[in-house]
Amino acid sequence: MDRTIEKKWRFKMRYVLVVLVGLLCAITIYRLFWQEQLRVYKERKDRLMTSQVKQGYFNDYISMNAKVVPISTILLDARIGGRVEAKYVEEGTMVEKGAVILKMSNPDLHQSILNSEAQLAEKSNFLRNTMVTMEQEKLNIKKTLLTLEFEIKNKQRKWEQNRYLFQDSLIPRDQYLESKEAYEYAVRSYDLYMERQRQDSIYRTNQLQQMTKSLDNMKENLKLVQQRKEALEVKAPIYGQLTTLDVEVGQSVTKGRTLGQVDILRDFKLETEIDEHYIDKVQVGQLASLKREDKTYTLKVRKVYPEVKEGKFKTELVFTQERPRMLRTGQSYYIDLRLGENKKSLLVERGPFYLDSGGNWVYVVSEDGKCAIKREVKLGRQNPEYYEVVKGLKAGERIIISPYQKYGNSELLKLIN
Repeated sequence: MDRTIEKKWRFKMRYVLVVLVGLLCAITIYRLFWQEQLRVYKERKDRLMTSQVKQGYFNDYISMNAKVVPISTILLDARIGGRVEAKYVEEGTMVEKGAVILKMSNPDLHQSILNSEAQLAEKSNFLRNTMVTMEQEKLNIKKTLLTLEFEIKNKQRKWEQNRYLFQDSLIPRDQYLESKEAYEYAVRSYDLYMERQRQDSIYRTNQLQQMTKSLDNMKENLKLVQQRKEALEVKAPIYGQLTTLDVEVGQSVTKGRTLGQVDILRDFKLETEIDEHYIDKVQVGQLASLKREDKTYTLKVRKVYPEVKEGKFKTELVFTQERPRMLRTGQSYYIDLRLGENKKSLLVERGPFYLDSGGNWVYVVSEDGKCAIKREVKLGRQNPEYYEVVKGLKAGERIIISPYQKYGNSELLKLIN
């Protein structure tokens, strides 16, 4: 029994080895066949798009859709908050400069104006009364000075009389000295009063200047408050079209809020968004063209916005001379923006193949048209019509420009009818 088991075991081992060798051969054959299928793909000719490589001038430009907008837009902001009482103009209406568009009310501002006017009136009355008092004081000072001068003359005359009498020994010495001292006292009193009068004059002058300045400030403040009152009437800053007015009667608006806008329609500009790929190539002053009614109009880049949103940046263009008739805000046109000078190059038509190969390789059709071979190339600049061939192709060759996605890793395409 032991010998029988050994024979069976050896038989099983031979069977396993045969199966493994057969399986390995099958896998090898299958892989070789499958790789061959991967590298060669059959395609019908009528399903292909082809383009012939040609020599020509590469026009470095891009085409884009641009929208017509007014040359300038002025926003209407609420210079002061309030409640909308009335709207006099509807959206889309042409308005003259200074025309009232809407009117608002503000009770707090009205109360502030009344308070300012009352304070101004009170200040004016106080200044007026002060000036009257000062005039009265001036008159009193003049009267006092007149009295002092009269006393000085009287005492001087009496002192001089007593001096002569004293010299003749007709009056006692005490009487003479008394008259002399009275005269000197009157003189010194006069000088002292004059000094006081000068000091009072300086003080009154300063006080009057301060009060006048304070009154002027109150007048300016009242003027500003009244200007705020005038701001309750929102007026058109210039002749144009009221394109938007985003408020309703009874609505409360805050200071600084944008209420609408007035478009200046004496001229127009075009706005467009360009792919960020070209942000370093677009500069102010570059020329563009617009075709309409069998006529070409020239534009130039007026402004390039540096901010990029969702992969695009905004650009403004204006007409250099003549512009199309009957332009309307919101119209769209295709324009061609020139990025560089024309250059003689090898050219190949644009096609969806570029998305699959990235311009790094193409399928070149053989001369007999029976197959197409994969070839490494380098494509450079592009415009809406052509790619610029940098290397890998020559004039007269034909390449497939339809999509490559279904060909996978195929190195060769067999073209069948």
